[in-house]
Amino acid sequence: MPAPHSRPAPSRRQVLFTASAAAATTAIPAAPAAAAPATTTAASGPATTEHRPASGPAPFPLSAVRLLDSPFLANMRRTCAYLLFVDPDRLLNTFRLNVGLPTSAEPCGGWEAPDVQLRGHTTGHLLSALAQAHTNTGERAYADKGRLLVAALAECQRAAPAAGFRRGYLSAFPESVFDLLEGGGRPWAPYYTLHKIMAGLLDQYLLSGNREAFDVLLEMAAWTEERTAPLSHERMQGVLKVEFGGMNDVLARLHLETGDPVHLRTARRFDHDELYAPLAAGRDELAGRHANTEIAKVVGAVPGYEATGERRYLDIADTFWTAVVRHHSYAIGGNSNQELLGPPDEIASRLSDVTCENCNSYNMLKLGRQLFLHDPTRTEYLDHYEWTLYNQLLAEQDPDSEHGFVTYYTGLWAGSRREPKGGLGSAPGSYSGDYDNFSCDHGTGLETHTKFADTVYFRTSGTRRPALYVNLFIPSQVHWRETGVTFRQETDHPTGDRTRLTVTGGAARFALRIRVPGWLAAGDGRAELKVNGRRTGNRLEPGTYTTVTRHWRSGDRVDLVLPRVPVWRPAPDNPQVRSVSYGPLVLAGGYGDTPLATLPTVRPETLRRTPGEPTRFTAEADGRQVLLRPFHEVHHQRYNVYWSVEPRRRPAGDVARYPLDEGHGTSVADRTGTFADGFLAGGAAWTTDGGASAVTLDGHDGHVVLPAGLPSGLAELTVSVRVRADSLAPSARVFDLGYSKDTYLFLAATTGSGRARAALKIAGMETEDFVDATGPLPLGHWTHVALTLAGGTGVFYVDGAEAGRNPAMVASPLLLGRTSRNYLGRSQNSTHPHLHGAVRDFRLHNRALTADQVRRLAQG
Repeated sequence: MPAPHSRPAPSRRQVLFTASAAAATTAIPAAPAAAAPATTTAASGPATTEHRPASGPAPFPLSAVRLLDSPFLANMRRTCAYLLFVDPDRLLNTFRLNVGLPTSAEPCGGWEAPDVQLRGHTTGHLLSALAQAHTNTGERAYADKGRLLVAALAECQRAAPAAGFRRGYLSAFPESVFDLLEGGGRPWAPYYTLHKIMAGLLDQYLLSGNREAFDVLLEMAAWTEERTAPLSHERMQGVLKVEFGGMNDVLARLHLETGDPVHLRTARRFDHDELYAPLAAGRDELAGRHANTEIAKVVGAVPGYEATGERRYLDIADTFWTAVVRHHSYAIGGNSNQELLGPPDEIASRLSDVTCENCNSYNMLKLGRQLFLHDPTRTEYLDHYEWTLYNQLLAEQDPDSEHGFVTYYTGLWAGSRREPKGGLGSAPGSYSGDYDNFSCDHGTGLETHTKFADTVYFRTSGTRRPALYVNLFIPSQVHWRETGVTFRQETDHPTGDRTRLTVTGGAARFALRIRVPGWLAAGDGRAELKVNGRRTGNRLEPGTYTTVTRHWRSGDRVDLVLPRVPVWRPAPDNPQVRSVSYGPLVLAGGYGDTPLATLPTVRPETLRRTPGEPTRFTAEADGRQVLLRPFHEVHHQRYNVYWSVEPRRRPAGDVARYPLDEGHGTSVADRTGTFADGFLAGGAAWTTDGGASAVTLDGHDGHVVLPAGLPSGLAELTVSVRVRADSLAPSARVFDLGYSKDTYLFLAATTGSGRARAALKIAGMETEDFVDATGPLPLGHWTHVALTLAGGTGVFYVDGAEAGRNPAMVASPLLLGRTSRNYLGRSQNSTHPHLHGAVRDFRLHNRALTADQVRRLAQG
């Protein structure tokens, strides 16, 4: 959700668990009947209406599942304490003022303040969270508070016409905001806010049986239909350029609940062609798009498929999920930097303290869960679900907060931290508060931490082959009403590797399908599945479900061991930048209050598990021992997730050399044979100067494009080129290698201060490393320039003589990785001028040459 103010920085990469789901089915002889232990009865209550293929898995109602003691239950309890604490009258203040009803309540702050256009959205999240808490715990206090809120909202809705609004309108801001939106304005996401309220009302009806909530929702849906029906398709598509949450999702689900075709017609008006068309064609055109805006739109594609049967909707959802998880996600499972998606597979180059907005993962888990229910052979949906649940969403909450405060982002640049606390505009890693924050992540956090039970188990029923799916290893108990069977899951996950499932009541024949995670350390002989103490012979294949079919009786038990080993995972854009995981847990280094200027350099071979601590390790990084533990446990201190790893040293030599002497055509070749050809672009042309061929640059748009991949895997380097500057413009680049205007290695002929400059920056760094010469590059004649980087020192040479030095460089060139945008004569920043002059003889060497070597190179 974009905040009203701009936000910082970059990153990306991650966890693809590829799997074909083949299930090994083994029939086990029934155990002798045992005395049935006492059974805990699940609280009664309406179940969420799910519209799934009859033969596929379906979720259990939240009322059928109970969490047992675990970090998940602890998080839920803190959030539930906030649900009971928060004053509904304060949240209702702006709703009442909007329609002229009296209120004496103190206004809220943050995104719910009276002058913030997103006000009202938190009330929708609160309605959903109260409904989830009620049906999962059976405690009436949550339902009672939900009814109080709904009744007050209904009163505001009834007062809307007298306030000059159309019938059915319900919001904390005036309806005139929609006039602005339809006129081409860009107000801050009015339909987003309405979606949250409508979704909360639907949850109140489906989960808590609140009929008044349904009536209010129907009035809001009728208002939406009346408001959007007169708009042409083109005008409606313009409206959709402003974030609208999941309006298509809630309206399609309302249609599935009521059968009313009007709701589906309204829902389909929120199909955003600009996003849907390329996805339907299988294309990833997500770079530069606001992540949570798009994820919410795609979540609505799945109920669109359920309502229409049009396969296109499912293809859109699957293409999007696959692209984001495989090519746009970081080590912890989340995505986006500065709330935006980047080009595919750019991760290490887009690290910052504002990666991984938590709302994004809340919605991605919704999407993956829905897709799995339509294709249970794709276990990677639930592999990603588990991974992100443990490493980002469980971690977003402050364990020291009585009210479950959460962060907005989960930063992944070196030295990021999560700490108390603040409202709008506070530090990126600060937690929310009681009344001074109310960001979108504050809202989704209320829902996330009250529905941990919704995906632990699925079931198929009403078929000849009923099955119970065990998807997540979270201490819990499920009562399967159709069979009368209750299963209790006791597990030491995520700390340990053992899980026991026990039948505590009932008897029935069905298949027990247990997910074998993609992270399983297969082949080491420790993985095993036992029923009543006997090995089943099932092969536990990572990325599948293993199946046991039998007549289950009270007292039956299933024991599962899922071993794990540490795994170092390279970033796709830089194999020398890695994260480390242990089973489903990403490990983070704890740094206390010590700031980190750049990624620490770790020695992976020194990773050792701490004796007596199953998920704690030590490793040597930057010459000191660092404690690593599960990321979700690291709070109130600086941490590190991505590590630099030194490459194996190669023989000295040029790794790329482009003489630029072809003299014809548009291609330029690397004479080492390592890299692909580059090419001349814009107003670049061939010339002959002093008997040597070169490329002239017109200062307008002429430049040379070098191939991707420079200068990957180099802990030290020398970059050199011969250049003739025919005029000087500040920031005109001789060369620029990198990914974006935030991750680069460049040399500029002059800056605004009148000095040539070489600079290196990785996106998460606060400032760039630079080396300035004493003046600009000379005009009108050929000059040899070179930059050497090694061991924290950068040296800038002009015609073989040292022109500048920086002995305190923060970043290593190793962090540049497999650069995607490399130029001679232009900057990655499109606002900068192009170079006016000529270039030839570009070289990249894998050592920092000595002064004598640079001098000889310049004279050659």
